[in-house]
Amino acid sequence: QVRLAESGGGLVQPGTSLRLSCAASGLSFNLYTMGWFRQVPGKEREFVAAISRGGNTPIYTESVKGRFTISRDNDKKTVVLQIDSLKPEDTAVYYCAAKRSIMTHIPTQDYDYWGQGTQVTVSS
Repeated sequence: QVRLAESGGGLVQPGTSLRLSCAASGLSFNLYTMGWFRQVPGKEREFVAAISRGGNTPIYTESVKGRFTISRDNDKKTVVLQIDSLKPEDTAVYYCAAKRSIMTHIPTQDYDYWGQGTQVTVSS
């Protein structure tokens, strides 16, 4: 059974950092492109970042470039989203997702597996 478990969310002040982790189990992790998404109530789930199975081609949505960094450890089956210089508009539930693919650019609806999400709230 495939499981993606996010952790690391919380309530933080603007300008600070968070490190979100996603631990995967039940899949051949190194065959999967991994993505991070976020969602706020009343809005569609938004792509944030993705990383290829080899870890050498990360991509980001424009609004987070320079502040977010996605990385992965295939031995530990984890994908990390480092978030720096947090802004109130980063407040959302953050989800990790997995897609068996050699591609990095993958439509949101094509991801195979999703985690339950972790809440990030940025407020002073």
